[in-house]
Parts: sequence; C-alpha cells; structure tokens
Amino acid sequence: MISHINILFPQIVLQNLIICTLVFYTVLYLAYFICFIVLSLDSLDERGPFDFKTQPSWSNKKYLANLISLETTFLVSSILFVLVVEEWIWDYGCTVAVIHITVTSVVNMEFPVMAHWWMSIGIGLTAMISGGEILAYHLYKNNFIYPDLEDF
Repeated sequence: MISHINILFPQIVLQNLIICTLVFYTVLYLAYFICFIVLSLDSLDERGPFDFKTQPSWSNKKYLANLISLETTFLVSSILFVLVVEEWIWDYGCTVAVIHITVTSVVNMEFPVMAHWWMSIGIGLTAMISGGEILAYHLYKNNFIYPDLEDF
C-alpha cells in the first residue's frame, strides 16, 4: 500500500503543477486582453505578458496593462489554486512564479534585470501566497494535515 502511495504522489503533484501553470497563464492572458480593451491599447502584443523592458510610468498604457494584468493574475490564481490543490499554495505559487520567470527569459531571450519587474513579481507572489493560504485555511481547516513536531 505504501509503495502505491509513493508512486502516485509525484504524479498528483505534477498533475496539480500543470493545472496550476495552465490556470496562471490562462488568467494572465485574459487579464492582459481585458486591460488591452479597457486601456484602449493600439495593438495587441501576444508577448505583452512577458514584457519586462517597458519603462515604468503611470502614463504609459502598455506598462499599466502589464502591471495590472500580472498583479490581477497572481490574486485570481491564488483563489483558483486553492480550488485545485487545497493546501500548499505557497509551494505551487513559488513554483509557478519560477516557471513564469523562466518562460519570460526564454521569450525575451534575456534574463529580466529590471527592478520594477522583480518588485511586481514579489508583490504579486506575496499576495498570492498570503491570500491563498488564508483562503485555504478557512475553506479546508478541518482537512489540514498538521505535522507532528515531536518527531523533529
């Protein structure tokens, strides 16, 4: 029985990670498309959600679309991650953020070094983890597995 669980566990984690990644990018593109419409941008850039080179300015609509869509994605994804994985939101959130950083680097063929982009990733990830873990606790507090600290 235990060997069956050990084989099944990594598959479930990988399946949940794929689902969370797909949820993240679906929400990211939907949020970016909504920002495109609301902010009346000139052209829809399919690489827009991965743009870290746009100079930050509150009057730059392209920057606002990128920022708003990214932060909205982190918040909405945290709610959806709770429904998918129920707990360990911080782990899935951090892993999806690393995947996003990797994809962004590959799409732009350059590692992001812009401080404003890293700040938006950090703020969004913090909001995702905090909101997701609080929501998961309130929804599933009777199902949480608490570690036995006496073994440590």
